[in-house]
Amino acid sequence: MSTDWSGQAAIVGAYESPRRRALGVHPYRMHAEVIREALKDAGLALADVDGFCTVASMPPEGGRDMDLIEIAEYVGLRPRWFDSTDTGGSAFISQLGHAALAIHAGLAEVVVISYAAAGRSWPYPYDDIPSSPYGPGQWEVPYGPSTVANYALATRRHMHEYGTTPEQLAMIAVQCRANAANNEHAMFREPITVADVLNGPMISDPLHKLDCCVVSDSAGAVVVTSKIRAESLRRDPVYVLGTGEAIGQVHMNQMPDLTRTVAGRSSAAALQQAGLELSDIDCAQLYDSFTYTVLTTLESIGFCGPGEGGAFIEDGGIAPGGRLPINTDGGGLSSNHPGRRGLLALIEGVRQLRGTSPGVQLESPRTCMVHGTGGFLSATATTILGV
Repeated sequence: MSTDWSGQAAIVGAYESPRRRALGVHPYRMHAEVIREALKDAGLALADVDGFCTVASMPPEGGRDMDLIEIAEYVGLRPRWFDSTDTGGSAFISQLGHAALAIHAGLAEVVVISYAAAGRSWPYPYDDIPSSPYGPGQWEVPYGPSTVANYALATRRHMHEYGTTPEQLAMIAVQCRANAANNEHAMFREPITVADVLNGPMISDPLHKLDCCVVSDSAGAVVVTSKIRAESLRRDPVYVLGTGEAIGQVHMNQMPDLTRTVAGRSSAAALQQAGLELSDIDCAQLYDSFTYTVLTTLESIGFCGPGEGGAFIEDGGIAPGGRLPINTDGGGLSSNHPGRRGLLALIEGVRQLRGTSPGVQLESPRTCMVHGTGGFLSATATTILGV
């Protein structure tokens, strides 16, 4: 079997739930809704699906142990191949690579990847994820950290080393909000300014409220199949040209450098498989749990050098007319972020290449990098999509 499977799998169906507030709706119901609609988009039926990927290990996702089995049972799937890799927000982009390889190996023919969470409406209290007293977490729990406090720590370090300013970070939030203006399902669409970000409530210094992603309910699903089958279906395929994944550490207290993630490794693998350079990428959907997540991702991948992310953003590099338009639906900072956004970023990458973005539609993009970040800058996954 050839190890070169670039372009041999394609996304043929994609659907994002319009729900942003879904009080009383269980995440499994949202799974069923988006899987049904993604299959409809592809012109396929539930009976065609023989592969399934998901993860629902966090309370607002409705699952826990063996969550993949329970969701498959609820939806009515009987896959012969499945994957529940859990690396936080990057998980579903990793799963896309695994699915493409499984299809190439003949282990499955039609794979559905789905995600759903009631991040906003979940009715029961639950701990923030860094609160485990085990392993490296034992050194953090006594101080009561939170997810945002961890990211604020890394942000402050970047400011200390490179002189990055709050204004430069705020420009990321402003751009994502501008991109969301035409997206009728975006949670927030009203324009904001840098001053709005800086004058907003401080959540964890130096991160203000608008430096942080929205908290929403939502769900999404994509359908992946072989290139041969894709070309016989109703939708023009969006090809999976390359994928890569990397893991670093669970807790930030174990990071060797708070200003860089393992994104350089996952993106390099994806680009190598696709046979492309960074200069070949027309646009990107970058995980934006916080404005800092975008900044460090740009630098870690290599779209700009260490410490140059602020200037890159300030010069309009991430705007629709810039070097690398990003998060064209508004991203997690304005459209939706139910807990993990990797699959929703993937869906926007598909829509952008189809010419159907609900936010800012670019002029005939041919390639899109979709990049996920999981945990506390803990894991990354990258895919290159192309048409």
